[in-house]
Amino acid sequence: MVSAGSSKAVSGMSTEIERRLTNILSADVFGYSRLMGQDEAGTLALLNDYKGVMSGVVTQHRERIVSTAGDGVLAEFPSSVMAVQTAVAIQRQLAERNQKLEPDRQMWFRIGINLGDVIVERDDIFGDDVNIAARLQSMAEPGGILISGTVFDQVKNKLSLSFNFLGPQRLKNIDAEVPVYSAVMYDAATKPPVDIRGGQSAAPQKRQQTLMVSAIRAGAIVAFLGAINLFSWSGHFWFQWPSLAVLLAFVIRATHLYRQQPGEESSKR
Repeated sequence: MVSAGSSKAVSGMSTEIERRLTNILSADVFGYSRLMGQDEAGTLALLNDYKGVMSGVVTQHRERIVSTAGDGVLAEFPSSVMAVQTAVAIQRQLAERNQKLEPDRQMWFRIGINLGDVIVERDDIFGDDVNIAARLQSMAEPGGILISGTVFDQVKNKLSLSFNFLGPQRLKNIDAEVPVYSAVMYDAATKPPVDIRGGQSAAPQKRQQTLMVSAIRAGAIVAFLGAINLFSWSGHFWFQWPSLAVLLAFVIRATHLYRQQPGEESSKR
């Protein structure tokens, strides 16, 4: 499934670019700024502890940690199955640790996994496929895992794990839509608390509420214009023309709302 690392000379240059096909795991903390605002020293200590857990799980599977900068972790795996198994093990271990903490002190990571071709420079990896893993991570629920279609194609029927298909998703700065799947790992008793997950799950609801308010306003304006037309009747209907402008503005507003990327309505931090 995974090709060996190879080097390809760049035309007109003396340097070479190394590329390889790999599985990229991107993880970071949901609501990190909120946690830091509550308790900087405690949050940093917990972050380092949880990063140690994650690094330990990755190295147990003899895979490679690429980076642990900031509040994130970037790792790569030659096997998609191993990448997903590692992600599940990480989330379950961290969930167990979180159960021992008060809800407002719990630290939940989001994980995205993608399989693709990357550029290797020293010990780091770059490219659109790395960015896709990061975009999936930013879309995931706290404590959750999202995988791309390329990863799903490799792991389906190979893991005792269910996945929900979320459909093709338009990711920021990625040209083509990416099929996305969510790993089903939690029952009702072990899901992250609602108040912790609210910042992520509330975005679609907020968008629907905003659209409903806009629709009500547009309808009220059209009704008002119609009433004026009737009460000042001069033999013809004129209110349809300003009404069309109002409806056009509503359509533009609705289109803008539904084209927003997941996570744009509310920042993860």
